Amino acid sequence: MKYRKFGNTDLLVSEIGFGTWAIGGSAFVGNLAIGWGPSDDNTSISAIHAAMDTGINFFDTADFYGLGHAETLLGKTIANRKDVLVASKVGQKPGADGKVAIDYTKDYIIKACEESLKRLKRDAIDFHHLHVARMVHLENGECIEAMQVLQQQGKIRYWGISLITFHPFPEAEFFLKHDLGNGFQLVFNLINQKALPILSQASQKGFGIIARMPLQFGLLSGKIQPDTVFPKDDHRSYRVLPAVTEPILHILKNEVWPLCEKYQTTASGLALSFILSHPEVSTVIPGIRTPEHVKLNTDHLVLLEETDKKYLQALYQTHWLPVMETLEKIG
Repeated sequence: MKYRKFGNTDLLVSEIGFGTWAIGGSAFVGNLAIGWGPSDDNTSISAIHAAMDTGINFFDTADFYGLGHAETLLGKTIANRKDVLVASKVGQKPGADGKVAIDYTKDYIIKACEESLKRLKRDAIDFHHLHVARMVHLENGECIEAMQVLQQQGKIRYWGISLITFHPFPEAEFFLKHDLGNGFQLVFNLINQKALPILSQASQKGFGIIARMPLQFGLLSGKIQPDTVFPKDDHRSYRVLPAVTEPILHILKNEVWPLCEKYQTTASGLALSFILSHPEVSTVIPGIRTPEHVKLNTDHLVLLEETDKKYLQALYQTHWLPVMETLEKIG
């Protein structure tokens, strides 16, 4: 495993991290699925141990994943291990009306962080971030004040924001302009390269970058077919729809996957390697729920030639942008 500095912090993070959303298991807010279907806790614990054995030291979670279960499971497995870094998020919760609610008030963020620390069995969260806060919340200022207070109290070491999936990124610009926080979590993958300009700006100002959705809900894993149907307790049942799946898979088959043969790698290996070919990225967090996933996401990384990197970047302009409008509707 290789490691990279997380911006200007003293955190040294594994290039491949462990995304814990899926190990939160089935969870609903009202009738809305907010997880990836059922998971087995014993298998999840085995996956966490396999990840650490492989050298993965960065685990990304959130108090909303499994409505706290992902944090609880992670805390049960790693507790206060000093060789493991934990990032978590705050701001989303079940609402009284049966819908997903957001709360970026100072009191709630501080209380929620303390509850996360109890579930994680840790003295401090290494990187805590606002779970897709909007400009209105940042301009209000309570969420920023809360994170600064938590940092002063030693309950979080560093903090930042997880950016909206499809957005012009005014929140990132706000952070950069006002020198707030230490890092961003953002969507960046072969299909969605919208955040590429932010990578450069953030890196220059010393921000760490966590690349999430590296496999675009599994579309870049090579396993999803046009007729794949997801169960109702998997959030992809209303996000990964045949209308967008088929054209994406067609482009991948004809324009991208031939490179797998050249590099003797897998679809996910190529997808992850493309993200890591950008030195601004600190770590990539594929969703992992089994020891086999650990192996799949770490064994097939390759060093891309510059010409192939530029080719894959160019595909974003020529092929992926035309389908982005549809992706935004499901993202």
